[in-house]
Amino acid sequence: MKTVLAYSGGLDTSVCIKWIQEKYDSEVITLTVDVGQKRNFKLIEERAKKLGVLKHYYIDAKEEFVLNYVFPAIKANAMYEGVYPLSSALSRPLIASKLVEIAEKEGASAVAHGCTGKGNDQVRFEVTIHALNPELKVIAPVREWNLNREDEVKYLKESGLDIEIEQGGVYSIDQNLWGRSIEGGVLEHPDVEPPEDIYEWTSPIEKTPQEPQYVKIGFSKGVPTQIDGESMKPVELIRELNVIAGRHGIGRIEHLEDRLVGIKSREVYECPAALVLLKAHKDLEKSILTRHELEFKSLVDDEWSRLVYFGLWMDPLKEDLEAFINSTQERVSGEVKLKLYKGNAVVVGRSSKNMLYDLNLATYGLESTFNQKASEGFIELWGLQTKLARKIASRELENV
Repeated sequence: MKTVLAYSGGLDTSVCIKWIQEKYDSEVITLTVDVGQKRNFKLIEERAKKLGVLKHYYIDAKEEFVLNYVFPAIKANAMYEGVYPLSSALSRPLIASKLVEIAEKEGASAVAHGCTGKGNDQVRFEVTIHALNPELKVIAPVREWNLNREDEVKYLKESGLDIEIEQGGVYSIDQNLWGRSIEGGVLEHPDVEPPEDIYEWTSPIEKTPQEPQYVKIGFSKGVPTQIDGESMKPVELIRELNVIAGRHGIGRIEHLEDRLVGIKSREVYECPAALVLLKAHKDLEKSILTRHELEFKSLVDDEWSRLVYFGLWMDPLKEDLEAFINSTQERVSGEVKLKLYKGNAVVVGRSSKNMLYDLNLATYGLESTFNQKASEGFIELWGLQTKLARKIASRELENV
């Protein structure tokens, strides 16, 4: 038997290697997918081999992650519960698809992950895996064995393995190009302010620059392509914005979140580039799409975000929603100017050849082409049913 394990190099998935080898009498192939988590991938490979894996795979999927997962999220203004830009959620179906790909290549009968039974990631992994290949068995050692960190360390030592593994202190941390999430420790107490030492990408407000910085984001058909007029590759653009916005303290999110499994969980995120790009995109979109498109698209965007958060990346409804979203984005090209200062990103200007804003209609100056007399008839028709309803209601009251 062969099992392909999604391997981060941390304590949980390292224990998973030995557990699968022993409990399932299976050879283990490890897979590490690079979505921008800034890890020592050579060390991760060495650790996997020291734990006796049959083979180790490393896949650089940063560009694929941005093009096929982050960019669709930008087009959909994706924010779960209006707060969370889905940074971890977006990476899971990509990692799951690579697990299936390597399992099929290696002739493995099972795949495995290190998720607990409390989180959302178990759902995201397994629904995607089963949608792509229903024949694959999914093994979840942490969930099946109800593991905790103390037992994991003890288990490795009892197995005769003395390997140095960063345990991340009291926090559980996940990161990729689109964001960084921090859980655990004191953060499990929602009345306690997050300590400053949990942050890596963003500066505290008191240490941010004393002068604002202006940045212009160029969009083409709904996706960012330029910073300050300079064309940039997708991965490079997001990395650059993470640095620029993070320096100004932008991107910190503190959120009491509704998990799919029913638990309310206190989550802390750092998503500098995500918050700036989503704000810029939504503003540009608002200047180009009609009011009717925007009202309907807000419903579509919310549903798209929920589907991704709930692990339904492969669901046909998501593809149906994207058909509408992509149609609207054909016109969303232009430039947005933002002012970055003391933790805030404020849109201060936008321009596009497709804007529905017409100065000659909007101006209060002499050059206005708007026929103000037309408003009188419009008001009469617009309020007609309201006026009639109030008239009838008053008549009924008189007859009481």
